[in-house]
Amino acid sequence: MSGSTPALITTTAALTALAERLQNHTLIAVDTESNSLHAYRERLCLLQFSTPHEDALIDPFPIPDLEPLAALFASPAHEKIFHAAEYDIIVMQRQYQLEFANLFDTMIAARILGRKRVGLGSLLEEDFGVKLEKRFQRADWGARPLLPALLDYARLDTHYLIQLRNKLKADLEAAGRWDLAHEDFARLPHITRTNLDVEDVPEVWRVKGARDLNPRQAAILHQLAEYRANRAAQADLPLFKIMGDTTLTEIAKLAPSTAEELASVSGMSEGQIRRHAKGILAAVHSGLQAAPLRRPSRRPYDESYIERLELLRLWRKAAAKELDVESDVVLPRDIMESTARANPSTLAALEPLFASVPWRFKTWGEGVLKALHPN
Repeated sequence: MSGSTPALITTTAALTALAERLQNHTLIAVDTESNSLHAYRERLCLLQFSTPHEDALIDPFPIPDLEPLAALFASPAHEKIFHAAEYDIIVMQRQYQLEFANLFDTMIAARILGRKRVGLGSLLEEDFGVKLEKRFQRADWGARPLLPALLDYARLDTHYLIQLRNKLKADLEAAGRWDLAHEDFARLPHITRTNLDVEDVPEVWRVKGARDLNPRQAAILHQLAEYRANRAAQADLPLFKIMGDTTLTEIAKLAPSTAEELASVSGMSEGQIRRHAKGILAAVHSGLQAAPLRRPSRRPYDESYIERLELLRLWRKAAAKELDVESDVVLPRDIMESTARANPSTLAALEPLFASVPWRFKTWGEGVLKALHPN
C-alpha cells in the first residue's frame, strides 16, 4: 500500500477545491460505493478520485449536491477512468442527474483484449502484483462513521486505475483494438440512460416468475409486491430482505386465507409469519377482490425475426472465436436485435443501425449482411 489514507471531504468548499485541482489533470480515476445490499433505494455513499498526485475520498451525505463536479464529469477534455462504470454512472445519474463524457472503462478494455479474469483485483494482481483486500466488498457503506479500514480499502480501488488504464490502452493499441474499445466507452452514457428508463416497469412485473402467473394470481402478486415495497421503504431495507421473489409468487399461487396456510409456503419462516402474516393476508384478500391483471403485451412472435437473430448470433460467435473474446464484444445485444428486426439488405440501410458503433460497421458490416442474407 502506498501513502496514507486522505482526509474525508465533507463540505462543499472542500469539494469545490478538489474539483479545481482535478481540472488540472487529463486522466482522473473514479469509483463509487453504494449501499444497494443494505437499503431500499441505494444511494451514493462514497466517491473516490485519484490522480498521479493524490487520492481523494468524498462523503456525499453531508454535502447538498455534487454540482462542483458536474463540469468535470461532462468534460470531453478530461478522461474519467472507471472499472465497471455502468452501475456507478447509473447511481450518479439517478441521484444527481450528472452527465458524462470521455470515459475509459478498464473492465470493458480487459474484455475486448480477451482477458479471462476481468475483476479489478484480478487485473491488478496479474499486471502489477497488487493484491486488494476483499473482505469489505459487501460492507454497508451507508453506515456512519466510515471506519479507517473501509476508507483505505476504497482508496485503493482508484489508486492504481491510471496505471492500469495506461497498460490496457497500450495493449489495445498493440492488438489493433483501440477503436473498438473507444466506441464502447462512448456508448456507456447512452446505455446507462437506457437502463434507467427500464426502471419505469411496474413493480409487479419486476418480480421473478410474475409473467408465469394467470391474471388472478398476477392481481394478488401486485398487492403483495406493493406490500413488500412499502415495508422495505419503511425499514429502509432491500426488497429481498423483506421477502424473496420466489416466496412472493408462491403466496400468489396459493392465495392463503389463514396464517396456517401461509406457513406452508416455502421460504416463510416463523419470524416472517409473525411480522408479515396480517399484511400478507390483507394483500391476498385485496388481490382476490381486484380486477384480474394481465401481463403487458409483448411484440407478436415473429418467426422470421427469430431466424435472423439466430443467424446473427451464429455469425458473431464465429467472429468472437477468431478474436478470442466474448460474443457481445463483437456485436452488442442491442445492436444485434435492432439489426435483426430491421433486416437491412444494403450497407446504406445497415449504417444508421450501426451509428453508435462505426468501427464495427466498417470492419464487420459486410459480414453482418452476408450472415442475414446468405443466399
